[in-house]
Amino acid sequence: MRHKLGIIVPSWNTMMEYETQRMAGNGTSVHTMRISHTADTEENVIWMGTQVPAAAKLLAHAKVDVICYGCTGGGFIKGPGYDQQLTNEIKEATGIPGTTTIVGVTDALRAFDAKKLCVASPYEPWLNDKLRDFLGKTGFEVLAIKGLGTQAHSSVKAEDVEALVTSVDRPDAQAIFISCTNFGTLDIIESLEKKLGKPVVTSNSASMWKMMRLVGDKSAVPGGGRLFREH
Repeated sequence: MRHKLGIIVPSWNTMMEYETQRMAGNGTSVHTMRISHTADTEENVIWMGTQVPAAAKLLAHAKVDVICYGCTGGGFIKGPGYDQQLTNEIKEATGIPGTTTIVGVTDALRAFDAKKLCVASPYEPWLNDKLRDFLGKTGFEVLAIKGLGTQAHSSVKAEDVEALVTSVDRPDAQAIFISCTNFGTLDIIESLEKKLGKPVVTSNSASMWKMMRLVGDKSAVPGGGRLFREH
């Protein structure tokens, strides 16, 4: 086995494992821990963060090479700095390199030197407001952000995600960010990049990219887009 990647997901998430394992291909395995989560409220999302060290300790039993906390909102909910705190807590609890989805996202966007973004998500307005605030304080300019106002993230069809992204794009945006690890995006990254002429970074692609780079693997992955090919 080439790499063993560990991810921690909200219990209702059915997309992150599916998409990361598809990107992993042969020789890399993805191992998962779940944290109880059935409704997006600020209180619930913050509570999940308190459960990350214990979940990471159980993943460590599988001797994974890296651990990613795969809840995008869970990394930005308390503002800048909290994502790094969670990363540090994973490392302290397990001795294994840690990251979070939003750390992967911001690192990926910086790799493209993209400052001006358009953002698409399935989120309700309150969570999009938190995301806009986080990105602004992290050094990005959000030109437009649009959500679907749903908590049934994984049930949104790929063509509806693609329509959402197309509607939120602005000519001067340097990159598109599609937020939420429970949002199906892997089948549309490449087609969107061709159509819009700019990089498309998703929560799952950025998580996978960050984990692979942390284990020293610089290969491209099926469907992962320009992020893997160029960085």
